[in-house]
Amino acid sequence: MSVDPHFQRVALIGFGLIGGSIARAAKRQGLAGEIVTTARSEKTRARVLELGIVDRVVATNAEAVKDADLVILCIPVGACGPVAQEIAAHLKPGAVISDVGSVKGAIVRDMAPHLPETVHFVPAHPVAGTEHSGPDSGFAELFINRWCILTPPEGTDAEATAHLRAFWAAMGARVEVMTPDHHDLVLAITSHLPHLIAYTIVGTADELAQVTESEVIKFSAGGFRDFTRIAASDPTMWRDVFLANKDAVLEMLGTFTEDLAKLTRAIRRGDGEALFDHFTRTRAIRRGIVEIGQDSAAADFGRQHGQLDKKP
Repeated sequence: MSVDPHFQRVALIGFGLIGGSIARAAKRQGLAGEIVTTARSEKTRARVLELGIVDRVVATNAEAVKDADLVILCIPVGACGPVAQEIAAHLKPGAVISDVGSVKGAIVRDMAPHLPETVHFVPAHPVAGTEHSGPDSGFAELFINRWCILTPPEGTDAEATAHLRAFWAAMGARVEVMTPDHHDLVLAITSHLPHLIAYTIVGTADELAQVTESEVIKFSAGGFRDFTRIAASDPTMWRDVFLANKDAVLEMLGTFTEDLAKLTRAIRRGDGEALFDHFTRTRAIRRGIVEIGQDSAAADFGRQHGQLDKKP
């Protein structure tokens, strides 16, 4: 039996890339009778009002969640606990409360103690995004064929989880359910560690660029260019991610350091066979990602290239 993905009133707390994309996708798919939003900045609220994407823009979190059937916190992980405490007394009995943070163990620990037993808490993580932020950055297609992971705490109402699952699926997402701790371990290696490495490499290059009069930046090849895209992600969000998921990140960082040491030894010893075997194995992983539709196999990652002018 299919589950209705529709909610009568959806409240979005925060309106950046993810919040804005949810609003656009939900509006396009007819998933909400009314969409209400708020944001911390008066400037952001004014811009959302200008965009005309939602039905109402209000000044406070408490006002936003009033009578809402679905409340989604689209804010940095570190802010979710205090906001949960702020809105708790204003939540409608039976409402589904969720978030979009890329760390789930800390979200459960920080939010659950403040939420009344009359609501259903279903944390979520849409594994989708770009390096852009702000109310103008969202787009309705962001979640298509991307994973959204739901991490309901033990004892969560199954019907509420199914309702939220249907909502995300209707926006084009592929939905998976797992425990918060397992989510954090998986995302530590697939998302958090790559971001940490990207921030480190780009920072190192910036220091070197100062010595080489910016030639590192000027002549950056495709690999470095892709690292800079990742490293352009929102600094507040990623600060909170690393602090909130530090145990899993440190565990994965330790494993990565050991593997990096093996490659260092192979290079030092001129062990071409070890390098070739390692690169062959990792290339197969890339092919697997393309095969399941999580990236494009287009040459040069689908980038557009200029055309050469024909000689007269």
